[in-house]
Amino acid sequence: MNSVALVTGASRGIGRATAILLAEQGYAVGVNYLNNEAAAQSVVDEIISGGGNAIAIKADIADEAQVVAMFKRLTDELGTLTALVNNAGILFQQSTIENLTAERINTVLSTNVTGYFLCCREAVKIMSHRHGGKGGAMVNVSSAASRLGAPGEYVDYAASKGAVDTLTTGLALEVAAYGIRVNCVRPGLIYTDIHASGGEPGRVDRVKANLPMQRGGQPEEVAQAICWLLSDSASYVTGSFIDLAGGR
Repeated sequence: MNSVALVTGASRGIGRATAILLAEQGYAVGVNYLNNEAAAQSVVDEIISGGGNAIAIKADIADEAQVVAMFKRLTDELGTLTALVNNAGILFQQSTIENLTAERINTVLSTNVTGYFLCCREAVKIMSHRHGGKGGAMVNVSSAASRLGAPGEYVDYAASKGAVDTLTTGLALEVAAYGIRVNCVRPGLIYTDIHASGGEPGRVDRVKANLPMQRGGQPEEVAQAICWLLSDSASYVTGSFIDLAGGR
């Protein structure tokens, strides 16, 4: 069976590193992106130049119709999905709760929670033995914020990642008998562009001295854990969490 992976939010950061590593391991990769077509295409170009196979797929995972269309295109162009990495996520400017609006909260939840649910739903339809599928594996990218709460910065983002943790546990139990494994990684302070979205591009360097390991993490370090969880080496692992937070 050909290995086909979809990585959401794969134009940058952890998603990019994961897509490239999966391609090196023999997967054909769907590189999902929201806005930055050039960045997504650069990931595809890097994979193809290395002898791999990949396509860029534009889709807003918060939009149900776009999610359905993304999975159809992936199947049509690359084949039957065997691995899903739910990685796309958003956060906004650092803020205390007094300044949060319903619009902001719902926007965060629609991508970080509803989007993950929709992608899981479509993947289960393809992978599950109940639907004639051959099985597969999923990894949800959560955050150390789900444990720590991100006080004074983005409690809304942290809450969305708490929902991702619960989704991982529940879905893993729901589909375990049908050939699908579902696991989760919880990165801590990683050098990615997402900190700029929170209004502090240098956040990792500001707080790294407070970490037990005294340094931020690299996207490639997270990608290694994701790819292991998707691999046959983790064939008896489901409903599990790997914290990649330098001891935080």
